[in-house]
Amino acid sequence: MYLQSLKLNNKTALVTGAGKGIGKACAIALAEAGADLILVSRTQKDLSGVQIKIKQLKRKCTSIICNVSNYDEVKKLFSQINKLDILVNNAGTNRPAPCIGYDEADFDAIMNLNVRAAYFVASAVASALVSAKEEGSIINVSSQMGHVGAPTRTVYCASKHALEGFTRALAWELGESGIRVNTLCPTFIETPLARPMLEDKDFKAWVLSKIALGRIGQVEDLMGAVVYLASDAS
Repeated sequence: MYLQSLKLNNKTALVTGAGKGIGKACAIALAEAGADLILVSRTQKDLSGVQIKIKQLKRKCTSIICNVSNYDEVKKLFSQINKLDILVNNAGTNRPAPCIGYDEADFDAIMNLNVRAAYFVASAVASALVSAKEEGSIINVSSQMGHVGAPTRTVYCASKHALEGFTRALAWELGESGIRVNTLCPTFIETPLARPMLEDKDFKAWVLSKIALGRIGQVEDLMGAVVYLASDAS
């Protein structure tokens, strides 16, 4: 009974930023648990390999090209979706640099993707679930940096603290409709975004000093939590 509640059969999950890194791993893990997938990214090239893998798992899989930072594209995206139970709101970025002299364009890029896009994607999923009178799960991929601070990450921390705040508020708004809203807050994970940073030996040593297990996180470390939050077990 308890293991059965972790199954995602007859569920449909949408994953943003699904072409690589955490998003790709989340999509595959959800498919392995029985979900059908809607993959969202800015480029088809990134999605093709993920789609092939999911179809090998005998799950339905649709890929949709969408820049979630563009509100018009987000509205178009959701006009194409008929059924949805799970959102993994994963698309995000980071451009670390000192606060003094921080580039305005980099600030806008982080806030537009990590906060604005995440907010309106979550809002669109919430609207679809409430309109259909369906329960579901919204998982916002946040970061440990949504709870702490770190040098050269003032803007990234600001964006993830904001994500934590609106997740808490949205959980209260949607709870009475049976919709769960949570964040996943990993430490540094070896992804295409983080890998160049981790090539700096001093930075990697600093990161490892903050991780009790003494190793850099891998995307596989997050998959149990994602499947759990997506499932009725949560």
